[in-house]
Amino acid sequence: MTATDTFEAQRPALTALCYRMLGERAAAEDAVQDTWLRWAAADHAAIRTPAAWLRTTATRIAIDALRRAKTRRDSYVGPWLPEPLIADTTPEDHFARAQECELALLWVMDTLGPTERAAFILREAFDAPYPEIAATLNRSEAACRQLVSRAHRRVAQAGPDLTQPSDRRAAQLSGFLAAIASDDLEAAKAFLAPDAIALSDGGSKARAARRPLVGVDEIVAVSRSVTLKHAGVLNIHPVIANGQPALLLTENGNNHSLLSAALDANGLIRWLYTMRNPDKLMRDGGRGDVRSTSGARRP
Repeated sequence: MTATDTFEAQRPALTALCYRMLGERAAAEDAVQDTWLRWAAADHAAIRTPAAWLRTTATRIAIDALRRAKTRRDSYVGPWLPEPLIADTTPEDHFARAQECELALLWVMDTLGPTERAAFILREAFDAPYPEIAATLNRSEAACRQLVSRAHRRVAQAGPDLTQPSDRRAAQLSGFLAAIASDDLEAAKAFLAPDAIALSDGGSKARAARRPLVGVDEIVAVSRSVTLKHAGVLNIHPVIANGQPALLLTENGNNHSLLSAALDANGLIRWLYTMRNPDKLMRDGGRGDVRSTSGARRP
C-alpha cells in the first residue's frame, strides 16, 4: 500500500475527527489537508502505526485551529452554532462518518476547552487508548483520564438526552412546528420542556435571535412571530442532519433554515436548533437544492 493509499484509507476517520473538533465542514477539510501535507513529508519507514500517527497529527492541527477560531467566534453576530451536515447535500464519502456526530452533542462540546474536547472525542468517538491520547496531548495518562471524566460530566449536565429515539424526535419537532403554524400556542408549549432553550445562528447574513431564547413562553412567542411573517411562503422538507431527523425550510427553492431538536428524559424538546446562516446551509456549489428523506427532489 502506498503512502497515498494509507492516507486515503484514513481520510473518513480524520474528517470525522476534525469535524467533531471544529464543527465546520471547510475547517475540517483544511485540517485534513494540513494533515496530508505533514504525512507526505514524513519518514514513513519510521512510523510504526500510521493510523495513530495521522490521528495524533490531525488532532494537534485541529486544536490549534480551534484556538485560532476563538477570536472569530467571540465576535460572531449572535450565537455561533455548528454547521449541519444534511445527508443528501453532503455526498462526499469521507463525510459519511462525520454525520454520526449529532448537532446537540457538537453544541455541548463547544463548551469544552480544546484539549478537553480532544481527549473526549479521541476516547469516546475513536476508542483511542489512553497512552495515545497522552502522547497526542502531551499530558500524563492520569491527566487525560481526568479530562475525559470531566468532559463526560459536563456533557451529561448540559440537558439534552441524546438517547431519545429518532422517531420521537421527528414527531416532537414536526408537532411543535405544526402547532405554531396553526396558532395553537398552548399545544406548542406542550411540546417543550420547562427549561427548553432555543438557539439561532444567522451570523451577519440572516435574521436570527441574537441571544438564546430560554423557557417555553419566550420560545413560543418568537416562533409564532417568525411563522406569521413567513406564512404561506416556506416549504417544509423532512431531512436527516447529522444522523438525526430535521426539518429544512425552503423559500422559492432556496434554503431558508434548518430546524433540529434534542429531547429531555421525558421526551420533550429541551434544545431547539435553528440554522439561518446561508454559508452553513448552501452546498453543492451554492445551489441550495435538497432531497427530502423520501428521496424526492424539491424545487
